[in-house]
Amino acid sequence: MEHFYINNTQQGNSFGYSNKTSHVDRNVEPSVDIIYVLTCIIISVGLPLTLMAIYAVFSLVRKDHVAPIYVINLLISDLMQLSCMIAEVVKYLHGYEIFPYMHLIGLMASVCFMVCIALERYLVIAWPLWYRHRRTIKISVVVCVVVWAIPVAYILPGLFWDDSEIANTFFGIFLLLPFPLLIFFLGGTIEALSATISVPSEEKLRIVGLLVLVLLIYTLLFLPNAIWSLLNKDQSFLFTSMSFFLLKLSPLADLFMYVFLRKGAVNKLLATVCCCRTNHSNISRSTMNDGNTVSSM
Repeated sequence: MEHFYINNTQQGNSFGYSNKTSHVDRNVEPSVDIIYVLTCIIISVGLPLTLMAIYAVFSLVRKDHVAPIYVINLLISDLMQLSCMIAEVVKYLHGYEIFPYMHLIGLMASVCFMVCIALERYLVIAWPLWYRHRRTIKISVVVCVVVWAIPVAYILPGLFWDDSEIANTFFGIFLLLPFPLLIFFLGGTIEALSATISVPSEEKLRIVGLLVLVLLIYTLLFLPNAIWSLLNKDQSFLFTSMSFFLLKLSPLADLFMYVFLRKGAVNKLLATVCCCRTNHSNISRSTMNDGNTVSSM
């Protein structure tokens, strides 16, 4: 497997299974240095916040409350990615090839758990009676085990079979599959919520907000790399670098899910936004009034 990180002009081959490396052109060295610095920033900010988020979300787990379980596993996959980024910036990857595989497992698991979160929210709203009798901790644990097994099953053939082009194609297909599912879950949830009056408005906002956030994270951070993997032919260094760097931002973006899990957090956030808007409006009016006063004088 080639280096997962941006340390050569052919980064896209990183999802293949060969150990070839390529020379970094002097023209792209500044871009590599910038990405290196940004990676360090992501680690320094994301690592402590992810650990705090895991602890906070874990405290939300209650009997028959399975949604945080998927979020916890999502954050664990983010923690795995951040750990591999640490290995990247301290240059350990040149000697230990386990880190690219771990990073890839974390990425693929992250995508799967995003789908699980969206599916769980959709079933709670669209099929409440059916899901109420089937949402147990045991089933959730089984789903998590299956999710973690999927990337491992993808990587194992690479230990015995070397074909980076086919590996990239399969990875692109894997990243592309959640897109229609996430859109369907969001649309179905909104349709079901519009027809129910038993769900409080705050709860509706939390559910829709969580699904919109999941779809937004996937579209902005994962979809570009899916496109790159499927069109892996003569791609520019800029597009290659950006598509892989966006993947590194996913651990930070996933932290915002905690806002839509904690009751009252959404209302506090909206209140803060409204307060800021009100203050800005008052300042603008005050400035206009002062201006009119000066003009009249």
